[in-house]
Amino acid sequence: MTKEKTLEQIIRVNQAGEYGAKRIYKGQLAVLKGNREIEKMLESELKHLEYFDKQVKKRKVRPTALQPLWHIGGFAMGAICALMGEKAAMACTVAVEEVIGDHYKEQLQQLKKIKEEENLTLNIEKFMHEELEHRDIGLEHDAEKSFGYEGMKTAIKAITKTAIFLSKRV
Repeated sequence: MTKEKTLEQIIRVNQAGEYGAKRIYKGQLAVLKGNREIEKMLESELKHLEYFDKQVKKRKVRPTALQPLWHIGGFAMGAICALMGEKAAMACTVAVEEVIGDHYKEQLQQLKKIKEEENLTLNIEKFMHEELEHRDIGLEHDAEKSFGYEGMKTAIKAITKTAIFLSKRV
């Protein structure tokens, strides 16, 4: 893949992912109103989304055509997990953020080959650490004690990986 295609794909999928994260946390907050931890994680995701929205415009990258699906699906996933309780909402966070942490780590490996993208690399590295902090917050708030944790985590990770795969391409 060319450097240009690699960068387009990185910007597209990250913008889509941060948009999806925003919608997941909005869904959680629709049910768990006033949950300060979720509100803080949403604030962080909004900063990530703002950065990638600017990158989409600056670099003239076509956003994913699947954004309407992520709009509905992200909110639904967040709300459904939150309806199962705070621990289940945190389990959702753990699953999603683990996948995103790995995803960003893979992108950082790709970006090592593109020296002139230092700012993008630094931001992705920063965002990766923040996503992993969100995962840790979920674990600290008893995500693993939610009903059906392993099954829920496996399903949500599969959904997240599928969303990443599709957003890179569509």
